[in-house]
Amino acid sequence: MSNVHVAVKDHVATVTMNRTPVNAIGLDMRQELIRVFDAMPDRDDVRAVVLTGAGKFFSAGADIKERTRLTGEPGEYSVLNRLAREMFYAVLECPKPVVAAVNGTALGAGMALALCCDILVASEDAVFGMPEIDVGLAGGVKYLQRHFTPSKARRLLLTGQRIPAAELYRLGVLEACVSPEKVMDEAMAIAHAIASKSPLSIRMLKDSFNMVENLSLRDGYRLEQNVTRAMSKTADAQEAQRAFVEKRKPVFTGT
Repeated sequence: MSNVHVAVKDHVATVTMNRTPVNAIGLDMRQELIRVFDAMPDRDDVRAVVLTGAGKFFSAGADIKERTRLTGEPGEYSVLNRLAREMFYAVLECPKPVVAAVNGTALGAGMALALCCDILVASEDAVFGMPEIDVGLAGGVKYLQRHFTPSKARRLLLTGQRIPAAELYRLGVLEACVSPEKVMDEAMAIAHAIASKSPLSIRMLKDSFNMVENLSLRDGYRLEQNVTRAMSKTADAQEAQRAFVEKRKPVFTGT
């Protein structure tokens, strides 16, 4: 792969978008991100993922130059849209929790990609925005609705407003807003904390987050109870309880 790099250490995968100069998301990068995240469920060496961008940009969004080269061939735009959807779903539905380490500008599809992650960390000089309106496009409504009030989501999309990371931290969208040199350290610390837990329990818990999102309170809590019941019967749960009683660190096997 030429646009996405993957490195794994201590059960944490670092996925780096690397398409100079601004990590614009084109056809190839979409396909590579899908391949990378679709492989995560089958990787026993990975328990958590950190997604970041090389250089001073997380991602400036969709490659507009690539869009201008569309020929109008039947089905061409549908293929592009399908890949865009699947790229977001690959991150959103990844059974291994994904921490976004937003090291710089995140615009349009770049911001939406960050919002698909489970936990967001950003540098103090990072800037977010959804400027599609400025190039005659629209997108990201659903992803913004998961994180912002209706008024803020509409302002972002209708005006192309840019928001500094400090403001997103104030709004509670970011888990941490740190100096640029500490972004990866902060994201890795969170990822390693996740990786230290039972991988089976983490997977089941993330699945429950995704499943309860659009359920009623009653149905959502019932689903959670069913997940907890299934989780309690795993070997990892039994090990965690024994370790708690014996005041030692648990040894998880993922079963």
